[in-house]
Amino acid sequence: MSFRPRYTGLIERYRDRLPVNDDTRLISLGEGNTPLIKLNHIAKELGKDVDIYVKYEGLNPTGSFKDRGMTMAVTKAVEEGSKAIICASTGNTSAAAAAYAARAGIAAFVLIPDGKIAQGKLAQAMMHGATVIQIKGNFDEGMRLVKEVADHAPVTIVNSINPYRLQGQKTAAFEIVEELGRAPDYHCLPVGNAGNITAHWIGYCEYSCDSGDHVTDACAYCDGKCKYAGGAIVGNRPKMIGYQAAGSAPFMRGHMVDDPETVATAIRIGHPQSWDKAWQVKEESGGWFDECSDEEILAAQKLLAEKEGVFCEPASATSLAGALRDVKNGKIPEGSTIVCTLTGHGLKDPDTAIKQSTSAVVTVDANLESVRDAIIQNMAQ
Repeated sequence: MSFRPRYTGLIERYRDRLPVNDDTRLISLGEGNTPLIKLNHIAKELGKDVDIYVKYEGLNPTGSFKDRGMTMAVTKAVEEGSKAIICASTGNTSAAAAAYAARAGIAAFVLIPDGKIAQGKLAQAMMHGATVIQIKGNFDEGMRLVKEVADHAPVTIVNSINPYRLQGQKTAAFEIVEELGRAPDYHCLPVGNAGNITAHWIGYCEYSCDSGDHVTDACAYCDGKCKYAGGAIVGNRPKMIGYQAAGSAPFMRGHMVDDPETVATAIRIGHPQSWDKAWQVKEESGGWFDECSDEEILAAQKLLAEKEGVFCEPASATSLAGALRDVKNGKIPEGSTIVCTLTGHGLKDPDTAIKQSTSAVVTVDANLESVRDAIIQNMAQ
């Protein structure tokens, strides 16, 4: 039998499309190459002629899409001589930053909002050895402080304002195109800081443009003059749809939101750092923004776990909640191919999952008869 080469991460896989040199030391944990799962039961129950896929980014090394950006951000930080990185985070960025800093052998400092972070994410940052600074404020205040302190301390910011972050994250679009053989008609994503919807659009644009084309004004790294585009691998780009939690929806309000609140902690962000670029993505792609209630988000999370066996955190389910609603109301037409990004694994926030679970734990005596009766009774339900 033949053996496939060992996968060593997205930078090595897409080296020719990323800003690295031949001698760059790559800081990787084997991120990327996540599954694109076609939904069978949910799509059938919709009663609509659509193909729905989920890009399960929760299977990255630290359990979220942030690893795609962090491998690039930390690789470039180390290449430029940095000995420490810093970020503000609702949880996933801190987990990824801490892990990749540990991998690189440098220090990590993470600012998190007091009492506003899922325990699974906090545990990751602490276990990886980061210095966790909990502030009496929200993510947006943490982001402001990170930008200020970077001018007064020898640290590299690894939030999505770092242009290398989105360069890493664009590779998810490459993988989707390679698996489908084309870009989807619609790509639905949860939107918090708005870097990920921007990064995906950059990736789709690069794969659909010839060398010398003006690629996209949404890319802060190259301002449209992309040296990585070329070959026009596919001829189409998707409409990019960004869904926000209703209590944290600045794109729907048309202005920043000072006190965002939602059960979807990963997108509890009122001042998106990629605000202008995300609006550009909407205009260029012909897509739209919309919002979902916490109830819709949790229902989609539960539906996905029970019907398809895919467990994502609440914020991730925002993409599916919005997509299902827009398929039902006809805004996304029949005959469409849809990809929904699931940004993080469900184990990031187990407390929320347990609270809404309807499957009770059955306690019985430790004997055959009791176990058998419990099985029979529950099979009949």
